[in-house]
Amino acid sequence: MEYFINCNTSTLAPYTTPLDELRAAHLYRRLGFSASVQTINAAVGQSADALVDSLVDQALALPPIPAPAWADWTNANYPADDDLARQLRRAQQEEFTIAYGNALLDNNLRDRLSFFWHNHFVTELDVYRCNSFLYYYINCLQRNAIGNFRTFVSEIGLTSAMLYYLDGARNRGNNPNENYARELYELFTLGEGNGYTEEDIIETAKSLSGYTNRGEEGCTQVTFDPTDFNTDNKTILGQTGNWGYDDTIDILFNQRPNEIAGFICQKLYEYFVHPDSDDDDGNAQTIIAGMASTFVSNNFELAPVLRQLFKSQHFFDEDAIGVIIKSPFDLYMGIIKETNFAYDDATVINVVDASRLIGQEMFDPFDVAGWQRDREWINTNFIIGRWLTSEVFLERFFQANPEQFRTLAMDAVGAADSNTSNPEIVVRALVNKFTPKGLLTDQDFENAMDAFKIDDVPEIYYSPDYIPGGQSLWMLAVSMEVPTQVYVLLRHLSREPEFQLK
Repeated sequence: MEYFINCNTSTLAPYTTPLDELRAAHLYRRLGFSASVQTINAAVGQSADALVDSLVDQALALPPIPAPAWADWTNANYPADDDLARQLRRAQQEEFTIAYGNALLDNNLRDRLSFFWHNHFVTELDVYRCNSFLYYYINCLQRNAIGNFRTFVSEIGLTSAMLYYLDGARNRGNNPNENYARELYELFTLGEGNGYTEEDIIETAKSLSGYTNRGEEGCTQVTFDPTDFNTDNKTILGQTGNWGYDDTIDILFNQRPNEIAGFICQKLYEYFVHPDSDDDDGNAQTIIAGMASTFVSNNFELAPVLRQLFKSQHFFDEDAIGVIIKSPFDLYMGIIKETNFAYDDATVINVVDASRLIGQEMFDPFDVAGWQRDREWINTNFIIGRWLTSEVFLERFFQANPEQFRTLAMDAVGAADSNTSNPEIVVRALVNKFTPKGLLTDQDFENAMDAFKIDDVPEIYYSPDYIPGGQSLWMLAVSMEVPTQVYVLLRHLSREPEFQLK
């Protein structure tokens, strides 16, 4: 896979040209998990200003996943028989996995962001092993995904998932546990070594103590126990007092606003624009500094920063398009969204299972630093896995309903060419749909043409003179071989390097 250098020199000035198909597709690939032909067509000609405002406003208004019946269950609610209890827990996890997977597939910026924060404020279900903890953790991510970051940091640290995962539930005042204090600075707000000391971590651990009341061990929400709180004076980031949890969050944001803003905006930039923010010409850092200024001046509200970025010339620059390697979830959900094929809850489970096989397990990033993304997704084993699993998804869609492949091609070429007899029109439309900027070389396109022209269709059938009167035998809307041809082409494209990009 080619290493993409960040050569984007555009600024944060608004992008004012009406969106073309290339940039509309780019917007939906980055702000969601891509989109259908119809959605992209509806975006073409709109202004970035209006469309981004609409997508951000939708994200702000979207309610979280409704609480399942078991949201507040403790161990006492499960069967006494261990095997039955395990079966019930697995069924609940599958239920919630489907609910969250469908939320991601609804293609809303809110859950693109909640998934991003899932990899920022990392917890691992296989560590805390409690379904109610999982629900409230995801609920916190969804409610705060595009809200106030200061509030977000405060709330996420008191979720039982986080308190168990980073040992906050064992942080007693007379024996402080430093795990959460360290990650609060290093991974969640400031970045490693950026504006804090080891002494700050030690003192912060004391101020965060006391959230240790666990009731029935294993699946009871953690609450505050004042007898486990350290009541000594603590000096945190130069401020001394008998600080508690809320005080610490206030001190952090009051004393280190610029460091927080720079760190978070860099992560947002690398996720939404380009994985390389340490470019030689320094323009990415200029963009990040502009975003950070907006973040601080808006009291750490995320929406103004995202509106600014997504409406910018920098975001829509040619050099920002097709330079991020798809994550496993991007890969499979992109296939579903871009084809607009019918899917059900079983498909969602298949996405989750396939993603786990190639390195991205929902609710279980492999460590507190999260999935490292981009080039980490591509190695010898993973690329073969990406090819084979993509082909499995396409095969299942084909077995379920071959005609939806014809419909996809007709939608892609547009109404004027919906019954074209020119296979090049079809192949070019599908290549443009499933790759950010087309295939790299003319030979690559010819190879795609060869894949589409399966042996069952003799070359002469495409000739406009095959039937007297100047008509070919092959036509997109009616030829029986078309669904198979589109299927074979998509299988071919799924192995192309450009297909792995967004």
